[in-house]
Amino acid sequence: MKNMKKLIIFPLIAAILISFIPQVAHASFSVSAHSAILMEQSSGRVLYDKNANKPMRIASITKIMTAILAIESGKMDELVKVSEKAVRAEGSSIYLVPGEKIKLEDLVYGLMLRSGNDAAVAIAEHVGGSLDGFVYLMNQKAEEIGMKNTHFANPHGLDDHENHMSTAYDMALLTRYAMNNDDYEKISGTKVHSAPHPTEEWDRKWKNKNRLLTELYKYTTGGKTGFTKRAKRTLVTTAAKGELNLIAVTLNGPDDWNDHIQMYESGFNTYRLVEVLPKGNIAQVKDKFYKKKVYVEHGFDYPVTSKEKKQFKIEYKLIKPEKEWKENPPEIVGQVTVYFNKQQVKKMPIYYKHADNKDKQSFFEQFRNIFLVMIGVKTDG
Repeated sequence: MKNMKKLIIFPLIAAILISFIPQVAHASFSVSAHSAILMEQSSGRVLYDKNANKPMRIASITKIMTAILAIESGKMDELVKVSEKAVRAEGSSIYLVPGEKIKLEDLVYGLMLRSGNDAAVAIAEHVGGSLDGFVYLMNQKAEEIGMKNTHFANPHGLDDHENHMSTAYDMALLTRYAMNNDDYEKISGTKVHSAPHPTEEWDRKWKNKNRLLTELYKYTTGGKTGFTKRAKRTLVTTAAKGELNLIAVTLNGPDDWNDHIQMYESGFNTYRLVEVLPKGNIAQVKDKFYKKKVYVEHGFDYPVTSKEKKQFKIEYKLIKPEKEWKENPPEIVGQVTVYFNKQQVKKMPIYYKHADNKDKQSFFEQFRNIFLVMIGVKTDG
């Protein structure tokens, strides 16, 4: 309780008026999809939504979760022995051969580009030990990401379970998470991939089914298509233009290609990413003890429209310095909170600058780590 009281001793408020944003007219549009969302990737701000939190069937966009779990498993260079069960998977296929051995990495490409259900089962069995084991990992990861209205029951999205459901918002969260992974970003944005064929001299060649990426919209950077009889057309895509990176999701969208283009065009024409909080020293702090000694490790940008001329509010809260801090203050001495339209959008720790101590500690830590490696303490196994 004492610490909480100390934390509010030095509240400092800074307001930033976003008056320098160019005037851009809003685009008016409607989407064919029953559920849709447009999200800005860096901040997670929702720029457009339609029934975005309604649980629905999602078909093969399920495979985004399958792909990121495979990538994060650290087994991408391992050979996967393809089972009979994998080959018998219904629907779209990359035509795996029973008993063949194929790199997990190639399976992920086949999964994402051609939506191979056989690849999904092979990945699940190898990474999760079994389909049930992999589904457990899928739901565990969904909970970790914050996908509150999602339940996975298989690795491919086929309509073989009644409770395999998600929402446009949750799938945007998943995509935002996945796009922070360089390998996923690369695979998702690949137009063509070749992989060895087990029984032929020629390689398999897979062209991405995402027409937005391959031909329809030049700003597209990746995504995943989906379709089943019950889910209808589902689509997740990503696009980048200038400083903006956007994520679009549609569920049961009969005209999904155009839905995504319309959402992107509206987003790119209407929003600008502005620097709300710069990285580094916090100039607003005037207290003698903290002045020129506190900083934030990362800056914060946020997308706003030309019509959003309300103020951001930045609140700095610092712990009251203790007498013993004169020699060695703690590393974290407070927090900064960013509000937009009276809603909290970001919270970050405030650090105290220990220039001399950090240099000495860095040298000591480097020496210590080298010594530990030499005697085998830090080696694998």
